[in-house]
Amino acid sequence: MLAPLALAQFICSFAGSNMNVMINDISHDLDTTVQGVQVAITVFLLVMAALMIPGGKATDRFGRKRCFLVGLVVYGIGAVLSAVAPGLGVLILGNSIFEGVGTALLIPPVYILTTLLFTDLASRARAFGVIMAAGGVGAAAGPLIGGLITSAISWRAAFVFQALVIALIIVLSRTIDDPLPPDPDRHFDVRGAVLSAGGLVLVVMGILAADNNLGLMLGLLAAGLLVLAWFAHWIRSEERAGREPLLSTSLFRDRTSNLGLVTQNAQWLLLMGTSFTVATYLQVVRGYDAIQTGVIFTAATFGVLASSLAAERLARRIAQRTLIIAGFGMAVVGIAVLIALVAGTPSPWAFAPGLLLIGLGLGVMLTPSVNVVQSAFPEDQQGEISGLSRSISNLGSTFGTAIAGTILVANLTQHAYAAAMATLALGALAGLFTATRLPRTATAGQAPADTP
Repeated sequence: MLAPLALAQFICSFAGSNMNVMINDISHDLDTTVQGVQVAITVFLLVMAALMIPGGKATDRFGRKRCFLVGLVVYGIGAVLSAVAPGLGVLILGNSIFEGVGTALLIPPVYILTTLLFTDLASRARAFGVIMAAGGVGAAAGPLIGGLITSAISWRAAFVFQALVIALIIVLSRTIDDPLPPDPDRHFDVRGAVLSAGGLVLVVMGILAADNNLGLMLGLLAAGLLVLAWFAHWIRSEERAGREPLLSTSLFRDRTSNLGLVTQNAQWLLLMGTSFTVATYLQVVRGYDAIQTGVIFTAATFGVLASSLAAERLARRIAQRTLIIAGFGMAVVGIAVLIALVAGTPSPWAFAPGLLLIGLGLGVMLTPSVNVVQSAFPEDQQGEISGLSRSISNLGSTFGTAIAGTILVANLTQHAYAAAMATLALGALAGLFTATRLPRTATAGQAPADTP
């Protein structure tokens, strides 16, 4: 049962990073700019983040397996559209919109089904270890696989590859059983979904506007925060009226879960921000092609894979809090090494030690962060917390690409690269501080709590 779930996480993470090595090829072929490709990547991540909460909530009403399959079909259509795109507009429609919507529908069921099918914390840690390893490797190996396909065939073939993997997942999904029946009468909070998505979109658009218009940036950020405040007021009023909101306010009353969500955001900010920044710098500033860029990322891929596959063994011996702290610590050191070595030598191998450390750190902490959050809630709230968890993680990916990418694209030089990576280091330090606030309890060998 884990195979289709892990493959689904792999291909969605792959989609978020493989375009990073195609920036030059896509911009030349579609007659656009580096910033245009950055917008396509960021909008894909943003659509995922904005719709992940409604996507998680929809699983309660329509069923987890049904949402999973519908999401796969929508994603596959987007991959085919991207493969034949004649211009940037169609690429954004296929990759950013269709693939983004498909991902928002299919990813929450991955985490809900895993939580429901693996009931004790040890087996759940093993299952999440496999899924997070697939996700981490998809994100880290995306540049290598994308680079190989782009160099050997075309960047369009990378989207054909995605469509083929989606078809395989649909076939494998026949083995999945949904342990909970859908509830077609379950209320769906449409206004809450619009407000949450609208607020997140405005905030990220504000970040993207930073290098063009400071006034517009501040206006969009302010508008986004106001809409999110409206959303918070709306869900509280819905609960007071006895109706079911998009998100229960009880999800935010568990301190451990709240801290775990912050660490997830910081982890994916670091992963996707590093991928975009390093890949763009290698291609645009140093002139490397897609396959050369992808090969350099093998260090990060190896690091994520090695530490993710050890997640179950580590979780049995070491507290999840300790693993998350150690992961952020390694990532911060990795960024420092990446900046120092790249500044000191023109050799492409100067990127390897830093990327390896970042990959090892991410692999160590991705699984425990998810486990901390998912295990804090009972079955009837898994749809909500899964959607919220994935939304927070994808919002981190969006922030990483938007913030670091905006700094880099505004001034494509070695100094801009160092500034972008230093910004990501600040995000990692924020994650490290948050991890130190987690309680000194709950190793993977302990039973999960029955209530928040």
